[in-house]
Amino acid sequence: MATPAQWIEGARPRTLPAAISPVLVGTGAAAYLDGFVWWKALLALGVALALQIGVNYANDYSDGIRGTDENRVGPLRLVGSKVATPGQVKTAAFTCFGVGAVLGVILCATSNWWLLVVGAASLVGAWFYTGGKRPYGYRALGEVSVFLFFGLVAVLGTTYVQASELNWTAVAGAVSIGSIACALLVANNLRDIPTDTVSGKRTLAVVLGAARSRQLYAALIALAFILAAISAIATPWTLLAFIAVPLAIKSTRVVLSDAVGPALIPVLKATGQTELLYALGLAIGLTLGS
Repeated sequence: MATPAQWIEGARPRTLPAAISPVLVGTGAAAYLDGFVWWKALLALGVALALQIGVNYANDYSDGIRGTDENRVGPLRLVGSKVATPGQVKTAAFTCFGVGAVLGVILCATSNWWLLVVGAASLVGAWFYTGGKRPYGYRALGEVSVFLFFGLVAVLGTTYVQASELNWTAVAGAVSIGSIACALLVANNLRDIPTDTVSGKRTLAVVLGAARSRQLYAALIALAFILAAISAIATPWTLLAFIAVPLAIKSTRVVLSDAVGPALIPVLKATGQTELLYALGLAIGLTLGS
């Protein structure tokens, strides 16, 4: 029987910046459009957190029953380490998905009902990332999914439910956050190349190889800051996102230094912190520029 501390670790709290950051940026973009609505921002945050934790448990369940996590380096896997049964972890995943769905329906009811389609697609994407007979996360499509759902959908959805419109700064923010979120997954999958190769999990890192994966990580991080600089055309306050540069440089150096295995674990934390600090700076900048 897993302890509360193990359930918390199994939820992978280090990945939560990937849920919080797009809501911050989306809310900042809404404020730039004079459309900030605090309670809708909180609902959007609830949806994002519920889906992030849900997909973490879902991945734990699906990878665990396939045996992918048996020799994995990194945070605790509940099923792989046998501290919780597959059924318990699956129930936890669907409970989180249910919470996210309820909050999402409330947002749709107060914004626009066509957003239900987006919400349903997000739930399907969350489960079939590693779930089902043909999980797309095993076919080098994980980064595409992260960019779409934790970049474009999360940021633009947060902006739209508040401001009822979008602009190019919101799109730039969505692409930048999606890029850093992808970099986080690239670092995770770079660390797991040896075990994923043995288990038959074809992540993008496995397909590209270590060297190109390291280059991709650096390019994704750089793209985010390039977009923050371009957004300064709308308001120079977006340059506040550059407060995350020191952290970004630190993690990128580690990735490009040929670090492997456990040496890459701190990169996950640093990349998550980079994303959160970047999002905070960009959100404040957009708000000040409104």
